Amino acid sequence: MKRTKIVVISFLIGLFCLSLSVPLVQIGNESAQVVEVASASTNKQVQQKLKDLGYYYGDIDGIIGTQSKTAIKNFQRDYGLVVDGIIGPKTLAALGLSSSNTQSSSDLYLLAKCVHAEARGEPYIGQVAVAAVILNRVEHPEFPNTISGVIYQPWAFTAVHDGQINLEPNDTAYQAARDALNGWDPTNGCIYYYNPETATSKWIFSRQTVITIGKHVFAI
Repeated sequence: MKRTKIVVISFLIGLFCLSLSVPLVQIGNESAQVVEVASASTNKQVQQKLKDLGYYYGDIDGIIGTQSKTAIKNFQRDYGLVVDGIIGPKTLAALGLSSSNTQSSSDLYLLAKCVHAEARGEPYIGQVAVAAVILNRVEHPEFPNTISGVIYQPWAFTAVHDGQINLEPNDTAYQAARDALNGWDPTNGCIYYYNPETATSKWIFSRQTVITIGKHVFAI
């Protein structure tokens, strides 16, 4: 009987030690706080997103090795983040992978409709950028504080004025809207965008340009 107990205890101790040896995936906080969690699925999502954006060319295996870290650092550098190669909250948000910001299905639908109407011919990052501008306006004191209020503000968007807002959004527009709602803002806080080839307002040209994506200039 004693021998059986010893065997069982030894087995349990072995399992405990084995669990301690399992590598943990590191997700850092750009403010220097580091949290470790076992989340290979998050790593795969990061790799896939970096691959979609042209930063990563390796396998989607959930292993953050040298090639993955280099891709993360290059992405962070381009997006004005702390360049540390760590997948922290700000990096996740910039990649559109943060789930902290939730919105109703009606908000998602309306945002996707505006993205499709305003930017369906733009590169994917440009579609996310248009959605981000709308969300930035929601948070800005000079604009309505709801997505519908911003989109339907008189003369705010050409697509509303000419009726293109009534077009059904495609899957790409939906994904761009989701990425923006999840925190990805390629514009770094812009509240205006325009196509310099078609813009008729002289006032919009006076706004400070932050970035140009596709045919759109994004400004503050």
